[in-house]
Amino acid sequence: MAGRDLQLLAKELAVPDLAEIKKKDDLVLRILQAQAEAQGNILAQGILEIVEEGFGFLRRRSLLPSPEDVYVSGSQVRRFGLRTGDFVIGQTRPPKDHEKYFSLLRVEAVNGVDPEVAKRRPVFETLVPILPDEMFDLEIENANISQRLMNLVNPLGKGQRALIVSPPKAGKTTLLKDIAGGITGNHADVHLMVVLVGERPEEVTDIRRSVKGEVFASTFDEPTENHTRVAELALERAKRLVESGRNVVILLDSITRLARAYNLAIPASGKTLSGGMDPVALYPPKRFFGAARNIEGGGSLTIIATCLVETGSRQDDVIYEEFKGTGNSEMILDRKLQERRTFPAINIPASGTRREENLLSADTLRQVVLLRKMLSAVGQIEGTELLIQRLTKTKTNKDFLASIAKAMEVDK
Repeated sequence: MAGRDLQLLAKELAVPDLAEIKKKDDLVLRILQAQAEAQGNILAQGILEIVEEGFGFLRRRSLLPSPEDVYVSGSQVRRFGLRTGDFVIGQTRPPKDHEKYFSLLRVEAVNGVDPEVAKRRPVFETLVPILPDEMFDLEIENANISQRLMNLVNPLGKGQRALIVSPPKAGKTTLLKDIAGGITGNHADVHLMVVLVGERPEEVTDIRRSVKGEVFASTFDEPTENHTRVAELALERAKRLVESGRNVVILLDSITRLARAYNLAIPASGKTLSGGMDPVALYPPKRFFGAARNIEGGGSLTIIATCLVETGSRQDDVIYEEFKGTGNSEMILDRKLQERRTFPAINIPASGTRREENLLSADTLRQVVLLRKMLSAVGQIEGTELLIQRLTKTKTNKDFLASIAKAMEVDK
């Protein structure tokens, strides 16, 4: 329905504060809410989780079960081809005497589109993955050196499977927030999700307040099942969006804690790796990380996950070794740089993106290769500090690369 028709319908339904509604999606939601109230029903929305019996629930609070959930019958699941992870909006009724939950009466929208349209979408596993070929430009302000440095030494593309390898207190959470800021600042069409597994409660609050996107979190004091449930439902939510042709980015902190949670949650297989790690427990987090892909014909799922090292835990080392090389981009954070209070503490020689020629222009790629050669001659620690110092003296990466090229011409 066109915007003008929506405005007329909203006026007919006497939608309050109509002049303050700027986005079309918000207007549609307010119209649906007014229609539900006119019929004596309540409009509800949530992320669908289908259980083994065939029916499901709309999870309305951080993907975890709660008394506010809405029951979805098996017949509605089959009729509309609903899948776990679908964001469903519909009219509901209160529970009757013998019921515990609100029940879904009518499906109004699935992932923002008409339910009949959503039925015809493809299945994620049948989509054809291709190499990332469109870069995320993270550079939004000259004061943020992290975003500019990542654009140069670790370019990220749509569909990237990236690993941030970090020792404790090396600034991985700050880097994730910088990545989130760059994506929301320059790529408004991208759906951003942050998945925090076993995180500190205060860190969850900080991320919720600083990141403009969906945040799904479980804190370290919650049961192990909550950690795995949040991660699995968040991934299914992302897949459903990609099936609709959307570009989705998941920032996962951390894949190490996710693997630990599965190690406790999954029944023992009888085999044990070093550090007490069950090899079977590594399959679900690998499946999560492996879901990242650029889709031929439109849509992508980008997953940027942190991985902990140098924690003193043999189990963490085993997890890192299992995920090492599974991504197509790795950013290695360096403890020595962190101890020298250099930020971002990126080990530039050890970090990089595979097939970066698909993301960078020919001129930029040539200058970046030249830059890496210059840094290798100076040394890793001194080279990184010198590069950060030079970046602070220019406003943009374009100006910085131009200054490098000019300096080389003078030397010739």
